[in-house]
Amino acid sequence: MKTSKGTIQYTTSGTGKPPIVLINGGSGPIEGWMHILPVISESSSVFAYNRFGVTGSDQPKEPQDGLTIVETLREALSIAGFEPPYVLVGHSLGGLYANLYARLYPKEVEGIVFLEASHPKDIHLDQYQGSFVKAINKLFSMFDSLNPHKKFYEVNFVKSTVAHIEKIASFPAVPVFVITGGKENRMMPEEARLKRMDNQLDLLSLSTTSTHIIAEKSGHFPQLTEPNVVIAAIQACLEQIHEGKKQA
Repeated sequence: MKTSKGTIQYTTSGTGKPPIVLINGGSGPIEGWMHILPVISESSSVFAYNRFGVTGSDQPKEPQDGLTIVETLREALSIAGFEPPYVLVGHSLGGLYANLYARLYPKEVEGIVFLEASHPKDIHLDQYQGSFVKAINKLFSMFDSLNPHKKFYEVNFVKSTVAHIEKIASFPAVPVFVITGGKENRMMPEEARLKRMDNQLDLLSLSTTSTHIIAEKSGHFPQLTEPNVVIAAIQACLEQIHEGKKQA
């Protein structure tokens, strides 16, 4: 699809409302949803895409901060013929974009599934990493800065995205599901792991109708290791939405 910012690789499937929008983690491709796409497409229409810089999509030509990414997504959904309100499913960094989208356009969101999602406060977890990991990360960022396109990549603008989120206090009264991987990440210091879990639980406070699900056998990618857990959460979110409409 051609957007005003470049060509984006995308896929659509299924029919029904509310449409489900799958938002990848950082640099994650559409293929990451392959285990859940066929099943959730039986429940509603589904949109998935690759952001700029990922596989078949164009390289970014401007900084990919949260505001830019949300606006590009809205344009892409419109071109694809998808009308709001949506159910947003945000994995990892995609969780920040789902969070920001809901604050910017509350009437366009009917539910959110945060899937091993980044929390705004996760940017502070770096302080718990060892000096070796910090040095490696700095080295990678130096290499990235030599690439004319990589300087615009979204990972370089996470702090900016978080700042946008923190500027908008309000969040829509919609069902929220938070899926957290239960497997320990051995690369993550214990203190950081506990802080991150606190942040996962804090996502529940965004809504009075929130549900926390632990994907016991999964790390950071439950959609690959326990797809049934993710499918069940999305379906439960749809059911809550439909039930709410019946009662209205």
